[in-house]
Amino acid sequence: MLQVLFGVENTLLLELITVPLFTGIIGYITNWTGILMLFKPLQFHGFRLLGLKTLFPFLPKKVQVLPLIRYDGRLGWQGIVPSRADKMASIAVDKGLAKLGSVRDFYRELQPEAIAEQLTKVAQGQIRGIVEEIIERENPQLWHNLPGPVKEAVHARVRQQLPAIVADITDQIGENIDQLLDIKLMVIKYFSANPELLNELFLIMGRKELRFMQNFGFYFGFPCGFLLVAVLHFTHWTAWLVLPIGGIIIGWVVNYIGISLIFEPVFPKWYCPWRQGLLLKRQPEITELYAKMVASKVVTISNVGEELMTGPRSDRTHQMLEETIRPATDRALGPAKTMVRVAMGTREYDHIKASLATEATAFAPIAFADEEFNVQQSEKVYKFIAKQMAAMGPDDFVQMLRSAIKQDEWLLFVHGGVLGLFAGFLHIFIFGV
Repeated sequence: MLQVLFGVENTLLLELITVPLFTGIIGYITNWTGILMLFKPLQFHGFRLLGLKTLFPFLPKKVQVLPLIRYDGRLGWQGIVPSRADKMASIAVDKGLAKLGSVRDFYRELQPEAIAEQLTKVAQGQIRGIVEEIIERENPQLWHNLPGPVKEAVHARVRQQLPAIVADITDQIGENIDQLLDIKLMVIKYFSANPELLNELFLIMGRKELRFMQNFGFYFGFPCGFLLVAVLHFTHWTAWLVLPIGGIIIGWVVNYIGISLIFEPVFPKWYCPWRQGLLLKRQPEITELYAKMVASKVVTISNVGEELMTGPRSDRTHQMLEETIRPATDRALGPAKTMVRVAMGTREYDHIKASLATEATAFAPIAFADEEFNVQQSEKVYKFIAKQMAAMGPDDFVQMLRSAIKQDEWLLFVHGGVLGLFAGFLHIFIFGV
């Protein structure tokens, strides 16, 4: 093209300048776009391809799960990390959080007495209204006829008994936490619903390594260009063969080495120039960042409370709360229990106890959602996770971080090869053969 337009001859000097620049730039672009492919877009974007929806059920399972296609017949792309949110969350629990101790250990770290204190504080402000609302709803005449001092005595008794009732509830949660809370399912569900958190996790923890990988594309591609020029002149093979095939090899290898530099070798090797995977060298620092992220965004007291009250095992939580609160109602009424039961009738009295147990469960979400309380508890969770993760082996650590992309790494290599092929033909088109 240059020869046609400007009469510039394709000389050895021109090749020594342009080929390395092309291979260096394409190496940089390959790794830069490869990093973009890891994280973006968060959701699948694509177009419907005729016949793909019909063909999809017959494709191998490994093909069906690629971030390239969807069961509804769309062809497109979703970032590798967000597309594997559920898988990474599952492995993060198995390799990370599950090794931090049992769910019961984790609950004890949250200090049940602090949770009880928070629940009591919230309940103190609402219990009076709930008691009056339930009794007025179930037997308005009785509550209306009760003298003011008697009503106040009931309220005073309930307030007096409240801390003991709440402490009993938190103790019961602690004793049954393994049956009430599925921490793995909670983490998977949260990461799947918020894939941007995984991106944030990677970008915060691996920012240095990802920047190095991006620049490494140029550092590796540039000298490879001189190698291609040598092959051209010593073998006398045609540029139509050397540049496209060389571009494929460079594009593929630059991505492969870039990812290997970050994650491998897992354990230090004396014969390896970089000794150990770059991320693994910063394991203590990354552990701190990971613990802060998990404690402040994922395994929070708010999310734990929501999982207890609305998760797949919430029916067990509500049953346990009702079984704990119903006898507590008798204790709260104290000496007045017999009089109230006689005045109302056994059936209505039992119905009020059931209603009080149901209404009282509304305290928990309010207490768990308190921002100040969450900040206090997240600090405890952070220290607990950071301390336990510090003992994690490099093999488990790298599997936890790499699990989201390992399955689809080959797509990045293919992407590099395709860009390299394009760069080879582009060089021929601009500078000729």
